[in-house]
Amino acid sequence: MKRKYKVILLLVALILISIGGAGYYISRQIGEMDSSEERNIKYSKYSYYSSDIDEFVSPEELVYYPEQTTGGDPGFLRFFMSSPNAPEFELPKHTLTRKDFSETPSDYAAYWLGHSTVIIELDGQRILIDPVFENAGPFPGITRRFGAAPLSREELPDIDIVLITHDHYDHLEMATMQFLADKDVQFIAPLSVGTRLRGWGVPERKVTELGWNQSISFGSLNIVACPTVHYSGRSNNDRNKTLWVSYVIRGEEKNIYWSGDTGYGDHFKEIGDHYGPFDLAFVEIDAWNRGWPNTHLFPNEVIQVSQDLNTKLLFPIHLGTFDLALHPWDESIDRVVNLASEENIKIVIPIMGQKVIPGITPTTKWWIR
Repeated sequence: MKRKYKVILLLVALILISIGGAGYYISRQIGEMDSSEERNIKYSKYSYYSSDIDEFVSPEELVYYPEQTTGGDPGFLRFFMSSPNAPEFELPKHTLTRKDFSETPSDYAAYWLGHSTVIIELDGQRILIDPVFENAGPFPGITRRFGAAPLSREELPDIDIVLITHDHYDHLEMATMQFLADKDVQFIAPLSVGTRLRGWGVPERKVTELGWNQSISFGSLNIVACPTVHYSGRSNNDRNKTLWVSYVIRGEEKNIYWSGDTGYGDHFKEIGDHYGPFDLAFVEIDAWNRGWPNTHLFPNEVIQVSQDLNTKLLFPIHLGTFDLALHPWDESIDRVVNLASEENIKIVIPIMGQKVIPGITPTTKWWIR
């Protein structure tokens, strides 16, 4: 009997250790946050932070109509399963290594690495935006990629600037932040997201936090954080405790807009009037649904955004990598391309990993088999 009790105690101990280890792992993935008191001290001066509810506030209230949700069950469990909306074939990609990048970044080029991860080369500087190379959840197996990224984080070329738009898992990856923490990189993030980065080992001197319409310059580049209609959070307890942004990236000759995640709103016309016109606009096109009508952009709204921004060229992002909504993976890009053609909007849609000089490098309809 004593031996039996010892075995039971050992099993209980192992279970508790496993639970504790899993809890620690998830808490690390979630990351550190400013306390409520710290947020009130730091951010109460901003019109888009409410001390009463201790949250940053979207320029337009997000709405949710579960009874209007289309495409299936929006429940959380679907993120653990294989997606019925995933492509039935392996998406084409150019697999990259560090050797595929020149030692000195070019004056104007882009590499789409899937979803909202892009490397932009501008004025001889290399900018990495929302780098996510694995799944889009707090632990393995949740919100899996459709396929491997064309570039691993270990093969990244030298990066000068990392831009983070918000702290959702499909835009902010702990492992990548830790990998880049000791590199000669400057991190730009929305208000309060810097606390996440510092908690993962990024030195404070390398982190700049921006609020809406605040800017910072690096050499010839000027980077402005702008509003979006969205939200933030990495757990059930931290919704809207950090800010979310889009970016204007202005170089010597090129002016670029990065939408981040956003629903449609007046902010696009305001950004276009104040900071445009743009040579290139990276705009999210996926994860829309009538059940959450202003959390992401519908295809027709993507076209309206391009017109509001007065951009010469549209570069769709936030597609082809994760199933975050309830529509077929290629529906967004098909509809956006057709609508862009009707409105005479020029569009660039490279294969993952392909180097493009926007407006010069031709691209194909790679999503059609």
